[in-house]
Amino acid sequence: MFSRQAPVSSHPAAVGRDSRGWQLQVWVSFALAVSLCGTGLAWLPGQDLDRAFMVMGYVFCLTAVFVLSKSVRDQQSTAAELPLWRLVVWGGFAVAMGLTGWGLLRMNISETYKAYLGVSWLYLVSSAFTLAKTLRDAHEAALAQARAEARAQLRRDLQQGQSSDSQ
Repeated sequence: MFSRQAPVSSHPAAVGRDSRGWQLQVWVSFALAVSLCGTGLAWLPGQDLDRAFMVMGYVFCLTAVFVLSKSVRDQQSTAAELPLWRLVVWGGFAVAMGLTGWGLLRMNISETYKAYLGVSWLYLVSSAFTLAKTLRDAHEAALAQARAEARAQLRRDLQQGQSSDSQ
């Protein structure tokens, strides 16, 4: 009798999303970084063992970036992570970056080529962090949108149930 319900909107609340232009820029940047790294590694002078080491290092760094991004983002939403897991994630990232950098520095190639590989490698790492964040933001926005739509539908169903009860 005294309870007053807020009016139910038929439209769920808008969920903020990245613009299509930003998403395109992130994907193009990541693709460019991968192609620059791939080109540098494909034309890498020296021994096949060095080339294989650098490819493994780049892949290790790339996977470590995505794992670290997920771990840091998950830590923002919940404190359920164990300290040992944080050590594994951050340690894996540090080892990947350290070994790849060490391998790059010890290679017997020109300084110009080392600079090219180093810059393209850091560009790859940077664009991978941005891509991971963009993908996670899109996922969280889709979840928020689904939750908002489900709440709106539940409210409509409850409102219909209350109006049929009062008749």
